[in-house]
Amino acid sequence: MFILPAPLPALVETPSLTEAQRIEALIQAVANLQGAVFLRNGTEHTPREAADHLRLKWKNAGGRVKTPPDFIRYCGSGSSLSGRPYELRLKDGHTVQTRDWLWTELKRMEAAR
Repeated sequence: MFILPAPLPALVETPSLTEAQRIEALIQAVANLQGAVFLRNGTEHTPREAADHLRLKWKNAGGRVKTPPDFIRYCGSGSSLSGRPYELRLKDGHTVQTRDWLWTELKRMEAAR
């Protein structure tokens, strides 16, 4: 009696995220920062408020922002009004520029793909 081997499982390729989905993932990562404070022009904001602000800047940037690096440069780095950089005071009290945190998060997300 001849027994057929079990079929090999089909390789399922996970679809890549679109550029817009990757940008939204960065914004969501900011929103999910437990115990962090977003510093914008000397004023403290919650991570949720920071995410809302970043989404608004992204929307207002129009077609200029096509990729996550564009988003970090044009929306996530600092105030277009004052020129001051955005900062994040993390739960451990350490303060980093939001631009640097976003670049690190983008690299982490890409490494996880």
